[in-house]
Amino acid sequence: MRAVWNGAVVAESDACVVFQGAIYFPRAALNPKFVKPSVSQTIREHGMARFFDVVVDTEANKDAAWYYPDPAPEAAAVKGMVAFWKGVKTE
Repeated sequence: MRAVWNGAVVAESDACVVFQGAIYFPRAALNPKFVKPSVSQTIREHGMARFFDVVVDTEANKDAAWYYPDPAPEAAAVKGMVAFWKGVKTE
């Protein structure tokens, strides 16, 4: 699986997990050239979600990826994994 935004591969892995319709990539699969930590966080259904920005060239897609550092038990399979949205395509 690959996550692509603005023509750049921002994550790539063959060890992804699908959970509630979202594709989660292992954190090690993120390309640090394009995926940057965000200060944003929010409480969601499965716990506190934290975010990453996706930045390609000079264009930033704020909070375009999220993860659960300590998910609820029903989401334990995605601990340490990152999912994308906001126009980031997974293929």
